[in-house]
Amino acid sequence: MASEPETAAGAGSAPASPPTHRVVQAIELLSRHSGERLSLARIVRTTGMSRATAHAVLTQLTTDGWTVRDTEGNYSLGLGLLAVARRADTAFPLRRLAVEPMHALADAHGVPIFLAEREQDAIVITEVLGTPSVPWIRPARRMPFAPPVCREFIAWAPESERETWLQAADPRHRPRLTAVLDVIAARGYSVERLADESAPMLEALGALRHSPVTDPLRHRLSAMIADLITIDYLPDELGDHNAVVSVAAPIFASDGSVVASIVSCPDTNLPAARLRELANATIAAADTVTTSLRG
Repeated sequence: MASEPETAAGAGSAPASPPTHRVVQAIELLSRHSGERLSLARIVRTTGMSRATAHAVLTQLTTDGWTVRDTEGNYSLGLGLLAVARRADTAFPLRRLAVEPMHALADAHGVPIFLAEREQDAIVITEVLGTPSVPWIRPARRMPFAPPVCREFIAWAPESERETWLQAADPRHRPRLTAVLDVIAARGYSVERLADESAPMLEALGALRHSPVTDPLRHRLSAMIADLITIDYLPDELGDHNAVVSVAAPIFASDGSVVASIVSCPDTNLPAARLRELANATIAAADTVTTSLRG
């Protein structure tokens, strides 16, 4: 998957319907703090809404049962939203099918696991087990379906789709990406790697790139990120100490397209044998979901 942060709703894009966006902001904030009750002041501070707007949004959500207001004026998610979520869950069975294999994988290997699903031109994290060390890995996080990340989604794609994806990559990355995609298709998984000393700098640059900056500065930041990234591992590059942020294996639909991936997140140095062991276990979990999805 990815080793750099992305914005949740597309960098620099204005919402098409501001009132709807405010409702989504409130629900997303409460869902990220599902075990807490948030004050109106905290909701205003976090979302950037005015106090009057936030109060109006939450009053309507509470009337409809999507949120609950306690006697001290704090808010949490309501049972009305749970009913909607349960109905939605039946329409999107992949998460339900993946939870058991993911738990088994997490228990066997002691690493955080997440499920990433493709939604048109984006990848959405829909389930997280454990606490990944990378802070942007959380439910509902959206990432653009763009190089150099999401490689396990494109490695098995038709040549025309793969070529379109490659053309969107930094020209300096394309030769390596081409080689890496072939390796991923042959071995069955992708590896996100990052030298330990580069991780804080890469995350900071990624956050800056998606802030309101000028185009020349954004291009410069992208170039600096490209200089820090080493894309995946080729077979002859594996040694006794391999910096592995994550290992991702694809879940296939009945038509052979990759619709999701299960991602293990050791975020540590692994010897080649341990990397292959974790990768094989991740592939097995993804294959279990593929079989269930096709059945």
